[in-house]
Amino acid sequence: MAGAIASRMSFSSLKRKQPKTFTVRIATMDAEMEFSCEVKWKGKDLFDLVCRTLGLRETWFFGLQYTIKDTVAWLKMDKKVLDHDVPTEEPVTFHFLAKFYPENAEEELVQEITQHLFFLQVKKQILDEKIYCPPEASVLLASYAVQAKYGDYDPNVHKRGFLAQEELLPKRVINLYQMTPEMWEERITAWYAEHRGRARDEAEMEYLKIAQDLEMYGVNYFAIRNKKGTELLLGVDALGLHIYDPDNRLTPKISFPWNEIRNISYSDKEFTIKPLDKKIDVFKFNSSKLRVNKLILQLCIGNHDLFMRRRKADSLEVQQMKAQAREEKARKQMERQRLAREKQMREEAERTRDELERRLMQLKEEATMANEALMRSEETADLLAEKAQITEEEAKLLAQKAAEAEQEMQRIKATAIRTEEEKRLMEQKVLEAEMLALKMAEESERRAKEADQLKQDLQEARESERRAKQKLLEITSKSSYTQSMNSSTTALPTDLPSFNLINESLSFDFKDTDMKRLSMEIEKEKVEYMEKSKHLQEQLNELKTEIEALKLKERETALDILHNENASRGNSKHNTIKKPQAQGRRPICI
Repeated sequence: MAGAIASRMSFSSLKRKQPKTFTVRIATMDAEMEFSCEVKWKGKDLFDLVCRTLGLRETWFFGLQYTIKDTVAWLKMDKKVLDHDVPTEEPVTFHFLAKFYPENAEEELVQEITQHLFFLQVKKQILDEKIYCPPEASVLLASYAVQAKYGDYDPNVHKRGFLAQEELLPKRVINLYQMTPEMWEERITAWYAEHRGRARDEAEMEYLKIAQDLEMYGVNYFAIRNKKGTELLLGVDALGLHIYDPDNRLTPKISFPWNEIRNISYSDKEFTIKPLDKKIDVFKFNSSKLRVNKLILQLCIGNHDLFMRRRKADSLEVQQMKAQAREEKARKQMERQRLAREKQMREEAERTRDELERRLMQLKEEATMANEALMRSEETADLLAEKAQITEEEAKLLAQKAAEAEQEMQRIKATAIRTEEEKRLMEQKVLEAEMLALKMAEESERRAKEADQLKQDLQEARESERRAKQKLLEITSKSSYTQSMNSSTTALPTDLPSFNLINESLSFDFKDTDMKRLSMEIEKEKVEYMEKSKHLQEQLNELKTEIEALKLKERETALDILHNENASRGNSKHNTIKKPQAQGRRPICI
């Protein structure tokens, strides 16, 4: 009996000594962590522990999310963790996610860890099609995601098929076109190669800068009903509240910017939005659950606070973080430049070494070839020496025979010359007689022609004398007429001014041609400049046109059709929120 009592007392004391803790599992976008939390901890205690573990200081964007009865909820900072409607079994799981989104990621996201967490979350939302992204923009975003993961493109490392296991495009985009994975990889790689030199944080920021202009970026949607019972969607984001048609989540029917809202409240399931302008009617709607209204109010308060905070001077904490971020960025930039220089020097050294090795091999080959050529030359020299000796002996024999043949020819010539000389003299005498007779006949004929020519010249001279006398008489009889003609000829003016005018006209035409040519050159340079300034937009349009022929129209979703209509009308995320302001103040009817 005493032993049983002692055993119970020992168990009770052990139970009192045990710490009152429970296990929590925190899932971020790329990791999971487990913590042992005390039962008395509030949401802020757990949230601060997670932020310290991650090294995160921009805590105002994030929260701990959990799901209860198919509804998303966020851990409240001032409420005990176990007082929330969380599952009782351990470990209790929360998701560390961005709860509020920046208006301008480049200006507001300071820490690299903050940028990275946003990048991972937005990328997942685009791939899961919670954020609509057009096909050509999906390819561009995928190229920045590849740059962030793999670094600079290297054709020797990143060979065909290196993206085969990567999830880079929404399934909707892949199914919309008759394109193989290899064709998509080729287009992504073409843009990936242009991002050379960008570090991981720079590539992720470029991704966010493009994604933040998508219509559904940062918008939380809730199903609501207006006073008439019409089903609508309420969108809450960093810019304000938006009312959508359930079939169109891209273009709001009307928007309430945060700076034009005076008050937001709810009573049970009814939610009320009071505009700042009292001439505008109060907008009321109903949600399906009270819990949803609480969540809407949380998001409205948080987004409104951040909206007002952005329009004030940065707090001392934010200024310090930005200064540290600038210093860190400068340090990393210098480090990257140093590494780039070292890499360049290493590559140059490797190229020099490869060149020297190649040159050494070439010299070795040349030495081997020269040695072989020398051996062949020595063998050839021996053969040529032997051949030269034989040739010399043959030459002596031929010279001897040639001398004998020359003597025989001289003897034959001497005999032939005497006979030939006699024959030549006889032929010469006959030829001279024939030539003399021919010359005498030619001289006789020439003399006869000269006599005929003299007779003809005499007749022509007499005829010329007769004509001259007649002309003299005519000139004498018409002397007075000739004088008057000479005076009129002297007074005749020249036409030089007319010629000068023609020259001036030609000169003017030439200058006008120069001006036209210069204008054409200036216009050509202007066109080239405009083309360069639109390089990125043209790339997107080019890709869109290129893949348009492969599109399967029957697979287009409602959002694809709505996006194309908005693009054709020139609507964008940023100009739709300004439409209600431009339309004037009038009662809201939705």
